[in-house]
Amino acid sequence: MRTLLLCAALLLPPTDEGVVEFYARENDRPVPFRLHIRDAAGKPVKVSPRHVSWNDHFVVNERSHVGLPEGSYTVEAERGPEYEACTRTIKVAVEAEQGVRFNFRRIVDLSSEGWWSGELHVHRPLENIELLMRAEDLHVAPVITWWNSKDSWEGKEIPAELVKRFDSNRFYSVMAGEDEREGGALMYYGLPKPLAIRGASREYPSPVKFLLEAKKTPGVHVDIEKPFWWDVPVWLSTGRIDTMGMAVNHMCRSQMYESEAWGKARPVDRLPAPRGNGFWVQEIFYHALNCGLRIPPSAGSASGVLANPVGYNRAYVHLEGEPSYEKWMEGLRAGRSPVMSSQRRKSCRSSSRRSSTAATRSRRWRSSATGGSSGRCR
Repeated sequence: MRTLLLCAALLLPPTDEGVVEFYARENDRPVPFRLHIRDAAGKPVKVSPRHVSWNDHFVVNERSHVGLPEGSYTVEAERGPEYEACTRTIKVAVEAEQGVRFNFRRIVDLSSEGWWSGELHVHRPLENIELLMRAEDLHVAPVITWWNSKDSWEGKEIPAELVKRFDSNRFYSVMAGEDEREGGALMYYGLPKPLAIRGASREYPSPVKFLLEAKKTPGVHVDIEKPFWWDVPVWLSTGRIDTMGMAVNHMCRSQMYESEAWGKARPVDRLPAPRGNGFWVQEIFYHALNCGLRIPPSAGSASGVLANPVGYNRAYVHLEGEPSYEKWMEGLRAGRSPVMSSQRRKSCRSSSRRSSTAATRSRRWRSSATGGSSGRCR
């Protein structure tokens, strides 16, 4: 009994807080979702470590109780770009409890039309991936488990099954990797084990050494993470590149990164902030296409390193028949893959007005997602 009382006490919020229960429905069916909470000053609220959180947001598996100090808060609930977002303003009183329900409305169901969402740049823990993908309605996500400073498989047995399937149509790989050094970043998918890159310096050996080594394994997919990295011309010249990022991790939900990090800087007089970085990515990408290099676009959010949620930047690949991880990657390489950075679509209108607005946005979605555009920069 004493142990039970102690556990209960640990779960209770401090007495200077109130408790808010957040939960969501889609057509009266409980669904996972993502939450952003900001206080009256607009500052993101950090939640308890028991939540699956990153940066300014956390995900909820159908419902969650959150302790908050007294005050006013703005709450944004999202479930990926195929849904309208919900925004609420709430007031929290000390030792008071309240429930906040979000009713998610689909704008469009692209998977029902053969377009399956995915992204290539995820740095989140494997044990959280299924919940994160469900909350974002994402179908494919290779997870980065090894890179220059870290190898999650060191001292561990590599599983025989490297691609996991759940919910019948969602897939993630546990063996994606990243070689990020002075010349930029290359992403690797489909290898049976990590490349031996941890001993490499910032410049030596060349990333091309590892690129050529990786390509000896049939079916390996190599992605240039961003077009403005200095070594991109060398990598493209090898003929071993499968895709190149166009909806990249500098395009974030909360901001647009204004620099090219240690890559080739854009001419800011011609391409000013905040959209200049995105136009620079697009410009270099089209330079490669104009050189006769038919490189398909890709998308990645770098959630777990940069502030993005999982799947904020994503590609939609068209597939015939039942989806699979292998078919999705093959479709991406074939270029059947418009890419995008998600928008926050606000709802919370009257039901009749929401319905007509959702229908209009659904038509726009189909046009942008299936009309042949290779990408949209914001």
